[in-house]
Amino acid sequence: MEKVKVEYLYDNSVARVILNAPKGNVMDMIMMSDMQTLFNEFEKMNDLKLITFEGEGNHFSFGASVEEHKKEQAGKMLENFHALFYSLIKLSIPTGAKVWGQCLGGAMELCLMCNFIFTDKSAKFGQPEIVLGVFPPPASLLLPLKIGSAKAEELLITGKTISADEAKVFGFVNEVFDDSASLSIGFEAFIKDYILPKSATSLRYAVKAARKVFNKVIMEELKNLEKMYVNEMMETEDSNEGIVSFLEKRKPIWKNK
Repeated sequence: MEKVKVEYLYDNSVARVILNAPKGNVMDMIMMSDMQTLFNEFEKMNDLKLITFEGEGNHFSFGASVEEHKKEQAGKMLENFHALFYSLIKLSIPTGAKVWGQCLGGAMELCLMCNFIFTDKSAKFGQPEIVLGVFPPPASLLLPLKIGSAKAEELLITGKTISADEAKVFGFVNEVFDDSASLSIGFEAFIKDYILPKSATSLRYAVKAARKVFNKVIMEELKNLEKMYVNEMMETEDSNEGIVSFLEKRKPIWKNK
């Protein structure tokens, strides 16, 4: 695997997944394929109690590749990306994200899919897709489910970036630590206190039960939003202009059609 590293901790009961393409750890289709390969391996590991995600370097991830959002690649990219969410649902292994630095777009969606998010003060979250003239299918479902419609719409429609402390107030971050050292200590303490003493089998049933409605919505509606994105939105002039203008490092010229 080129763009993802994994370490197994605590007698193989915790899988530490590291997005490994600094500085931005951009989630392109190669990284998505590497992650899918890992998730397939996790299916065979009955002792696994927790999967954690973090980014190599100074950031969690800038999100999915903008280049791969272009019309000719968007369908395949979304199909591969969304497959990761279906795999996590199927696994039902508890998941936690350890975040510092930028965590944007698809990266924030990966974190939202996790059961727990721990950050330090440097973390920044946002779904900036609207700035590019598009929308984020997973976040459009995940955010309302996790924090309610009002706060979700504030992030999804404005594309604003918020701090770790704001994210905790919004309700999708569990704990904010002062710095990376205290984040690591706090996250390890959480794992030792609340995850390791439990049965791996029972934890999976707890995740399935707690996410009964959550998983139903994702499984039923994510495909519909994927179709809306590819078959409707990407046929508009502005969505294509938004992606191209970003890649050309210029302001978009909206035609409102």
